Amino acid sequence: MTPPNPPAPSAGTNLPAEPNAFVGRERDVSDLRGLLETTRAVTLCGAGGIGKTRLAVHVAHGVVAAHPGGVWFVELADIAPRGPADVVARRVAAVLGASEEEGRPLTVTLADAIGDRAVLIVLDNCEHVVAECAELAGALLPRCPRLRLVSTSREPLRTEGETVWRVPPLDPGEAVRLFAERARAVRPEFAVTPENTAAVSEVGRALDGVPLALELAAARLRVLTVEQIAGRLTDRFRLLGANSRTAPHRQRTLRAAIDWSHELLDARERTLLRRLSVFTGWTLGEAESVCADPAGLAADLAEDLAELPDLPDLPDLPDLPDLPDLPGLDEGPEPPAGGLPPRGVLDVLTALVDKSLVVGEEEVAGETRFRLLDSIRQYAAERLAEAGEEEMVRDRHRDSVLEAAERDGELALAEASGEWQDRVALFHRCDVELGNIRAALAWALEREDVEGGLRICTALRSYWIARGRVPEWAQWTDRFLARSRGLPAIVLGPALAGRAQLALSARDFPRAAGFAERALDPCRSAGDGFMGAASLITLAEAHTRAGRYTEAADRLDEADGLTESPGQEWNRGYSMIARGYMLARSGRAREAAQVYESGLAVMRDIGQLWGAAHALIGLGRIAELRGDAAGARALFTEALPPLVEIDARPELARALAGIGRVALAAGDLSAARGSLGRSLSLCRSSGVRPEIARGLEAFAELLAIEGDRRGAVMLTGAAAGLREDAARRHTPHPDGPAHPSGASGSPVTRTPGHGARVERMLEPIRRAMGEPVVAQWFGEGHSLGPDEAIALALGTDDEAAAAGPEPSTQAAATPQPTANDTPLTTLEETRSDTGPYTLPTAPTSPTPPTASTTPTVPTAPVTPPSTLTAREREIALLIARGLSNKGIARELVISPATAARHVANILTKLGFNSRAQIAVWAVDHKLADQPQLR
Repeated sequence: MTPPNPPAPSAGTNLPAEPNAFVGRERDVSDLRGLLETTRAVTLCGAGGIGKTRLAVHVAHGVVAAHPGGVWFVELADIAPRGPADVVARRVAAVLGASEEEGRPLTVTLADAIGDRAVLIVLDNCEHVVAECAELAGALLPRCPRLRLVSTSREPLRTEGETVWRVPPLDPGEAVRLFAERARAVRPEFAVTPENTAAVSEVGRALDGVPLALELAAARLRVLTVEQIAGRLTDRFRLLGANSRTAPHRQRTLRAAIDWSHELLDARERTLLRRLSVFTGWTLGEAESVCADPAGLAADLAEDLAELPDLPDLPDLPDLPDLPDLPGLDEGPEPPAGGLPPRGVLDVLTALVDKSLVVGEEEVAGETRFRLLDSIRQYAAERLAEAGEEEMVRDRHRDSVLEAAERDGELALAEASGEWQDRVALFHRCDVELGNIRAALAWALEREDVEGGLRICTALRSYWIARGRVPEWAQWTDRFLARSRGLPAIVLGPALAGRAQLALSARDFPRAAGFAERALDPCRSAGDGFMGAASLITLAEAHTRAGRYTEAADRLDEADGLTESPGQEWNRGYSMIARGYMLARSGRAREAAQVYESGLAVMRDIGQLWGAAHALIGLGRIAELRGDAAGARALFTEALPPLVEIDARPELARALAGIGRVALAAGDLSAARGSLGRSLSLCRSSGVRPEIARGLEAFAELLAIEGDRRGAVMLTGAAAGLREDAARRHTPHPDGPAHPSGASGSPVTRTPGHGARVERMLEPIRRAMGEPVVAQWFGEGHSLGPDEAIALALGTDDEAAAAGPEPSTQAAATPQPTANDTPLTTLEETRSDTGPYTLPTAPTSPTPPTASTTPTVPTAPVTPPSTLTAREREIALLIARGLSNKGIARELVISPATAARHVANILTKLGFNSRAQIAVWAVDHKLADQPQLR
């Protein structure tokens, strides 16, 4: 007998009403609604608090009309795990009003009740009953052709036909919008203002754009300012406590949300999760190296041995005496039951990804990288400490970073010969590992592991120099050197030599000389010829900058005696480049060019195109000095590609400045502005004040030619202030004057810090405007900080020329020729790069500037959209959508380096210091509403 048909569910919906405004995720909502037209089973996966339920409900509200059979919301969170097999089916039946029939499977009853009606069922919080949900989906979908299932879960159901939709964190702009929206529920007058933008952006960044965390943070505005909230996020689990009394327990606090996920893990998953907290990001190999148990490694080896063929019997060996216990072998906590062998890490890591606790990121150098959201990382770190494993795992992490740094440092950075592209890849590896490097250094410092910390600093010194990260990494090195008493010479000598190179890159020549001198004896006693030669070359460069050319030549001769041995090719080539620079500065340009060419050949032979670019820039300066405009531009341009590949910012800035000077001399102001602007932005990113000063002086020449006398003098004054500040920070060299002497002249322009180029620029302005006015303008510029001065320079861009043409498209320029053997100092500046200007004394009764002689100079960056070029507005919009520089490059079909330069220009023009601020600005100015940017 055929059973009677069960009653059909009444058409309608039980979807919960949305309690407040739904913010952001417009693209996700649109795509999901479109997906439901073609896909019958969609699972929204993501970490706790990421907004899966809210997104599912919002999407479902928008498709009610397309499902006349009803849209039904089924809450599963309160179902106890490991209950009856049909527990989920019973909950669905209760919602749909279907009654269970004796002797008939409930899934069959449900399928008959739904029939061929267009029904959408939302199964919410499936992760603890995921098998039961998968079984229900497998039973209903084949029998109900118009049924659609949307599930929310921290891991996929793994049912046939399932589409997994990973719910991402909110992008920076959306995070700010959500925080502001929820903040107004607590404080109706709250608004994002220029004063609190940075703090709001930091809250969004620190909380990874997780909606639950942002809403809990906004609730704290009852008693805290947004700045206080941002400052307390290091203790986020205490800060982000209970908010709503009616919310489910797992959503009342941030800790409860993560506890819910953690309780669903097995022992190995919990072990791996807590150990992964030591990373800022990792590969599978790094996780296996740092997180697996030694006992597990033994199990892997035993498995390998078991697979070997049987060996012939060996003769009996005599009994061996018992070995004494070795210290340290039984240290550390016991591994969890069963251990975590290296081969088991892949499966456990996969499970953590599936359960939305680990985020898989884009591939880097052929390997997938992973990370933890910051709140999960802090939670896991607490669990690591509770398990008594923190020291063991963080020691392993530090050792892993040290091993990689020393292995990669030789090939990527200096010592070994190799293919250029291999070096490029390792530079980029350092980029993605930067957070781990910092974490390892911090742990080494905490553990008083001075040797390990200095070895990391030394191995990666050239990476820090290339990236323009010298101030930060000099501080790391100094903190370890301050604790280096009793350190072996084999570690101390290279560390001092590396610190000297950092000081040289920062243009702190007295300290570079001091560190290099201190490095010589320990390098000799340790037999480290490579770092000994490097110290001598650094010392020679410091002597060259001080005008002590004889001492410089002596040191280079001494270095050359060491560089003939194998493995010294880098030092051999760089010694030639340093000698070329010394010869050029001392007025021997012909000899300098020959030596530069020799150094260029050596660097190319060993595949070190970074070193080759140094030589090309030196040759370009000599060609520029000789009046060979086409040759200078070609040499500077030839240096660019390898520098772009490794993002070597200081050298990129110098090459672009050279191209800009050549264009400026030819009167091609648009091309000059583009190259000089990019150069100045790169100088800004390094934070090295003498480099910024050089960039400002180049821009001052441009403004002078354009007729902006006041702007030109102000930038010159700003450069003077930066040099004075640098000089105050730098220790005078004990063996000679800090600054070369100069000819006498006006008290404004002929001071120890000024060079010939600056003097030539200021002289006609002084004649036209008079000393008092020039002194006043100089003083105004002198009071500017580096960011204000750069904004003054770049803020004068007209929109069409703001970005400027790429260097490879700029026309050759023809500067005025000079004598072949004029010292290079006339081109660069007859001064020490750290030498101060004398601040001109303002007159007691300055001549008031008139409207006809005083151009208006902006005193602060402006922020309307028109400040940015069309391309920059387009990039600002892409930043607001959460794209990285690589993502922007793919979207616009440009190089990542070009994207990075555009971002730097945007930051400078808007006076910002973070991408999140750009995102907020783009949202506030409604860039998405501009048709040409969509």
